[in-house]
Amino acid sequence: MALDVRELVRERMPDFPMARCGRLVTDTSEFMRIDYGDVIELGGMHYLVFKDESERRFGLEDPKYWVKRCRCLESGESKILKLVFYESFTLHLGAIAVQCYRSPQKEARILMEVRGDIRFMQGVPINDTRGNVVRVLDIIRGKPIDVVADAIEADHETYFYEHFPDLLARFITACEAIASLHDRFEKHGDVRRDHLLMEHGTRQCRWIDFDYAFQSHENPFGLDLFGLGNILLFLVGKRIYTAQELARFPAPVIQSINEDDLSLMFPHRIMNIGKLFPYIPKELNYILQHFSSGAPLFYESTAELLDDLRPVLKTMQPAP
Repeated sequence: MALDVRELVRERMPDFPMARCGRLVTDTSEFMRIDYGDVIELGGMHYLVFKDESERRFGLEDPKYWVKRCRCLESGESKILKLVFYESFTLHLGAIAVQCYRSPQKEARILMEVRGDIRFMQGVPINDTRGNVVRVLDIIRGKPIDVVADAIEADHETYFYEHFPDLLARFITACEAIASLHDRFEKHGDVRRDHLLMEHGTRQCRWIDFDYAFQSHENPFGLDLFGLGNILLFLVGKRIYTAQELARFPAPVIQSINEDDLSLMFPHRIMNIGKLFPYIPKELNYILQHFSSGAPLFYESTAELLDDLRPVLKTMQPAP
């Protein structure tokens, strides 16, 4: 590492073990080689790398080697640097195949479009010396919305009447944020529970990680819509219920569940959970059934989903 950068580390982070100072990195192409103690130079600023970020998937921590938690030596601010990583895969919605892929350029473009909109993560794209589009992101202090819901200590009925209305109101605001992207012909691309964070203190819901893109000839926004449906399902149920977990319910309930009640996107999940909890308003359950295997029709736009969600919220909120 250049002497002046080592001096910068020594000056700005006097407690950092200088023996662990690594390389000065200006080309981030080989992100697997960038490790603790390395300094990434971008746009005249220097970012000391602390660790790789990880993502919670199916109860496990999945390391993301292209996402680095750093400290900007000039400003002292903690930042997340998303380096360029490409991958693609095919997702199936029933009989429909959707081709998905990562696009750093798409995420960089959306970051600029949502600057100042606190419903989304904030940051700036900066090219490294090789032309890689690195996204320098502000850190959001918060938890995924499903973790917030799951942590509420209450039986389902108490949760549904006393806590769910507030979560629904915040979810509607998050849906409006996705609608604002769609109005610009942009897609989030990876709408999931762990990509919607509730910020500590403000309780503002904020979307993160929109570097996925997808190609669908059926509906350009279909995957985003199904992602919203999956989040709503968790919030309504306070968890996900599967066909394998029905033993706790009475025999008539178990016998009433059929294939039409299951999720189109995740066939093991019960989407028609009004059969499990009869106090769920039929209008709300009707919304969830749009995402089931037996749905006669699906939502074509986020606006349609919002048109059905807002009246449900009004009926669940206490009168002023």
